[in-house]
Amino acid sequence: MRAVAVVETSKKPERAAAARSASGRSASTLSAPVPDTAAVMESLPIPVLMLDEANGICFVNGAAEPFFGMSKGQLRQLGLRDLVPLDHPLFLLIEQVRLNGSTVVEHELVLEGPRLHRQGITVQGAPVVEAAGFVLLTLHDASAARALDRQMFFRNAARSVSGMAAILAHEVKNPLSGIRGAAQLLEGTVEEGDRELAVLIRDEADRIRALVERMEMFNEKPIERRPVNIHRVLEHVRMLAQRGFAAHVRFVEHYDPSLPPVWGNRDQLVQVLLNLVKNAAEAIDTGSGEITLSTAYRSSVRLAVPGSDQRMHLPLMVTVRDNGPGISEAIRPHLFEPFLTTKVTGTGLGLALAAKIVGDHGGLIEIDSRPGRTDVLLHLPVLVEDSEER
Repeated sequence: MRAVAVVETSKKPERAAAARSASGRSASTLSAPVPDTAAVMESLPIPVLMLDEANGICFVNGAAEPFFGMSKGQLRQLGLRDLVPLDHPLFLLIEQVRLNGSTVVEHELVLEGPRLHRQGITVQGAPVVEAAGFVLLTLHDASAARALDRQMFFRNAARSVSGMAAILAHEVKNPLSGIRGAAQLLEGTVEEGDRELAVLIRDEADRIRALVERMEMFNEKPIERRPVNIHRVLEHVRMLAQRGFAAHVRFVEHYDPSLPPVWGNRDQLVQVLLNLVKNAAEAIDTGSGEITLSTAYRSSVRLAVPGSDQRMHLPLMVTVRDNGPGISEAIRPHLFEPFLTTKVTGTGLGLALAAKIVGDHGGLIEIDSRPGRTDVLLHLPVLVEDSEER
């Protein structure tokens, strides 16, 4: 690949002044050295790969390392076939680029292979003019932005639930208490055969009241925040799970001990993680079930919140992984919608409430599922010096 050279020519003073006036740039700017093409691609914040005629990787920039989970040196020793299967649409895109000599773009690709699993990737392929048969690929991952858009949608859905909860609390709780009290009185006065009916009325009244109270948790209340050690929260959740609903499950823990505290509410984070671990435990088989709890610090990400000037700083990631059968593709887009459930006795409020609590913390929740593995990812804010001012 050739560097771009800048050739200076002598000009008369008046011609130089006219050139400066016409271009708006000074002579010093025009004569500044231009970085070579490789240096420019290295500075790009998106992954860039250059493929030779045999689809071997001959160039890769720094942004590709976290994307593929490998170093540049490792990637340069591979071919594209080592990253994705030979029947992947990416090979057709590359063939079209070489055949037509023009840029080709594919959206919403799934890059899945023995070393890689990425969804919703936009790939742009372009021919390298200076080297016949070489193709330049850029990869754009907008999954975090889409997750933010989905979460904003689900927050609006949660607000509708909170309005319904306020109505139910006002209109249902009081008469429900009267019904329960009457059932208790009848329970002690009626004959044995009718006592079961009185107990049934009392139990059903309790169930309705519990549902209303769960819905009340969607109310828009400010949360009290303080520094929280996320590893202590995870240890507490694991102990509760192992002594109860997840006694049949093997737990694996991978924690980064250098993580800073989360800026959040401990009790609410316990509630979210306990619910996620319970979902995972219910999804896996007895005997072979395994849940992995892990934490990691990701390179600082700031996401703009639609409709506001707020930007979220979410470098801390908590993962709850299970080796269950995975989530049906038909319901994945609707996982955080209120009242959606696949459980016989479920209310469909658990994940919706988890999304609301994480959103109230200024974070994001994502689910990545495939057969044999489901990852629930929490992106959370860390404690910074000016947190108390926000």
